[in-house]
Amino acid sequence: MKQSIGAAAWLLLLPAAAQAMSVEQFLTKAHALQAGGPAAAASPDLALVRDEIKSSAVAYRADIEADRAAGKPPRSCPPPRGQAKIDSKTLVASFETIPAANRDMSVKTAFYAFMDKRYSCR
Repeated sequence: MKQSIGAAAWLLLLPAAAQAMSVEQFLTKAHALQAGGPAAAASPDLALVRDEIKSSAVAYRADIEADRAAGKPPRSCPPPRGQAKIDSKTLVASFETIPAANRDMSVKTAFYAFMDKRYSCR
């Protein structure tokens, strides 16, 4: 019986862990980290926000490469991997321009829009 309760509890946690972070959640964590100064380096939220951006960036590059491999035009033309230097202040400032009513969108969606605009092929 204990195993079934443990398994049920684990299953309840999975949907929350699998959900993408919203822009609102990201900004809340980012602002708290900025306010925390050097002590923020020890915050577990630092890894969360970094991982969220990293996974969005990896997915973005993969989508561009998939489009190229399929013979489709890329959604944007960023510089080669490792050369697109985007600091946290620039990214947070971009996310802050998203109206509060739309900040329930995922960080991935907002990151894609940021990259599309910043590295337009036109």
